[in-house]
Amino acid sequence: MKNQTSACLLLLLICLGEVTQGRHLLLNACSVNVHTQELHKYYSHIRSNAITGDSEIGVKLLDKSLIKGVQEGQTCCFLRLVLRFYVERVFGNYASSQPQHQRSSSALANAFVSIRRDMHKCHCHCTEETQRTVDSLDAAFNKLDMNKAAQKAVGELDTVLDWLEGLSQKKTVS
Repeated sequence: MKNQTSACLLLLLICLGEVTQGRHLLLNACSVNVHTQELHKYYSHIRSNAITGDSEIGVKLLDKSLIKGVQEGQTCCFLRLVLRFYVERVFGNYASSQPQHQRSSSALANAFVSIRRDMHKCHCHCTEETQRTVDSLDAAFNKLDMNKAAQKAVGELDTVLDWLEGLSQKKTVS
């Protein structure tokens, strides 16, 4: 019986370790741990609510082409700026219409804050073009009512999460 209990505990620890295990993004000379599965899990709880609440159908803040257009060597900078955008502008203004989604929304925001804090050790060089790209995102956000803009940005968060997932599967990122 004691061996069975020990084996069950060991199996549980292994499973928990796999769930919480993050992937390292290598950004210039530093490494940032990102738990992409956890981010996707939190987002899956709020995604349909965010999309359903988006009344600005004709507006796109964060298009996939914007992310795919990030130049070689600018991934670190772009990630840093996008994290700042979501932490400072989006999550503080996003209010789910369903209270049960607040926990997932807060967990997602906290995860972004954690990644952003880890990135402070990274020395990301930003070109004017990358800065302009994120400035255009910010300008489009500012054209909308703050709450509607935050709703839209959360609804488009899957674009960022898919990009992060792709980055975490690469060996090195500049």
